[in-house]
Amino acid sequence: MPDQCSITARTAEEMEQSGASLARTLYTVPLTVLLSGPLGAGKTTFLQGFGQALGIAEHITSPTFALEQRYLTQAHGELLHIDLYRLPETAARTLAEQSEDHAGIRCIEWSERLENTNPQDDLIIIHIDERTNGTRQVTCTFRDIALPTQQQVQTWRAHVCLPENVAQHCDAVAAFARQIGEHMLSKGYIVRPLALERAAQLHDLFRFVDFLPTTSDNAPQPTREHWADLKKTYGSIHEDAAAQFVTEQGFPAIGHIFRTHGMKGEDPTTIEQQLLFYADKRVMGDTIVTLEERFADFRQRYSGGRDTQQSSAWLAACKRMEQQLFPESAP
Repeated sequence: MPDQCSITARTAEEMEQSGASLARTLYTVPLTVLLSGPLGAGKTTFLQGFGQALGIAEHITSPTFALEQRYLTQAHGELLHIDLYRLPETAARTLAEQSEDHAGIRCIEWSERLENTNPQDDLIIIHIDERTNGTRQVTCTFRDIALPTQQQVQTWRAHVCLPENVAQHCDAVAAFARQIGEHMLSKGYIVRPLALERAAQLHDLFRFVDFLPTTSDNAPQPTREHWADLKKTYGSIHEDAAAQFVTEQGFPAIGHIFRTHGMKGEDPTTIEQQLLFYADKRVMGDTIVTLEERFADFRQRYSGGRDTQQSSAWLAACKRMEQQLFPESAP
């Protein structure tokens, strides 16, 4: 089942904001974005926000008469903007087929003209509906990344002999991440709810490699040996180890999302990375707490209760992210 979300845009500015938020949840290029909806629904306005967030210097306009326009993004290559409004179905399909090998991002307005074509991978589908109260509902369907099933999550946890307390923490982080993801959706920001949940469920899949052999003292001998073998194979940094593992299973984007949840690695940049990073810092064990409470626990466990320059810097960084994500108030 593909990932999907819906948001409401009340004004043209909010439609631009929703388009800009799509740029914060990109995980693969080449990519095709299909846009559909009635005339005047806001498809071009959505793309204007998307293009601005991608660093396009020009103002995106409808290419209805020229059929297509090309723009250079900062980090994702060329954005190809195609408008099929004036074309019959056969001509629309021909025009779309001519750019199927586009190496950057391809955005196709009036994708209804392509309804009888076979769906492809690397696809995000945006449909905009007009409501009777004048607002717009933007529905996003993500078919660009692979998502593991709940059964696969459980199978991998069993394979690595994940301790029950770690599994409970992952599930609590996933539940809270889903909650704050829904909060972002209510504010008009696009979020992939299922990808966020799966990444959270797996973010500490290899947590044991950070502390071997000390945390394995109470584990059965076969489990200790299995963990040691996994550490030899995947390394001693649990974020990178788990990301490598799920990538080998065919889910690189999920690994990319949770790879940045630690304090010492790369900064989280996509919205799912940021929400997972934040959710993990708000869950102590399986209980939701404040950032201050979570970092007090960190200090107790790792520095004898003493405040260190590093822990203070980390707490400040988390508070900045909290303010960025939730400028009004944190959930």
